[in-house]
Amino acid sequence: MEVNTHIIPHHHLVSSDDRFQVNGHRGMTVWLTGLSGSGKSTIASRLEQLLLEEGIHTYILDGDNIRTGLNKGLTFTSEDRKENLRRIAEVSKLFVDAGIVVLSAFIAPLKSDRAMVENIIGKNHYLEIFVNTSIEECENRDVKGLYKKARNGEISNFTGISAPYEEPENPALNIKTQTDSVEDSAQRILDYLLKDRKIKEI
Repeated sequence: MEVNTHIIPHHHLVSSDDRFQVNGHRGMTVWLTGLSGSGKSTIASRLEQLLLEEGIHTYILDGDNIRTGLNKGLTFTSEDRKENLRRIAEVSKLFVDAGIVVLSAFIAPLKSDRAMVENIIGKNHYLEIFVNTSIEECENRDVKGLYKKARNGEISNFTGISAPYEEPENPALNIKTQTDSVEDSAQRILDYLLKDRKIKEI
């Protein structure tokens, strides 16, 4: 890739620490990974409510929503999937710098791609949550009818059917939606953010 030597980043007068002081908490990316239909977006939505109750500024980045705007036009080839995640990671990094807790709900099926995301955002500001739901349960739910289409050959490169999903080896939390409720799952993540990551301690 050609490097443009004429680009010189500007250093602004307000720092991330300044914004953290005003917000009363640190910025963080909570990355929820799991199969389609695992419950990522549902948990993220409830978690956002709980975070707002704690006075924590948040924003949700969700797969389908991002592909209708920022990443409109990207396909589901391996190259475009990687670019999709790279852009999301860069946007998440900006949110973190602004002092926001961003909830990113994306399948992100490959370990190498999740490692790229963590590297872009920064290890200290990245929290990987595995929404661990079996392919059988996700197919049984099939809330969007995607698994049926994938089985019928209408969708190619569909994670879990015609494309692989590599489970996280060391996620911060392993959320099992077949036994844990949405409420319990969201509360567990909130507790981890407050007690283990101490995002409200400046």
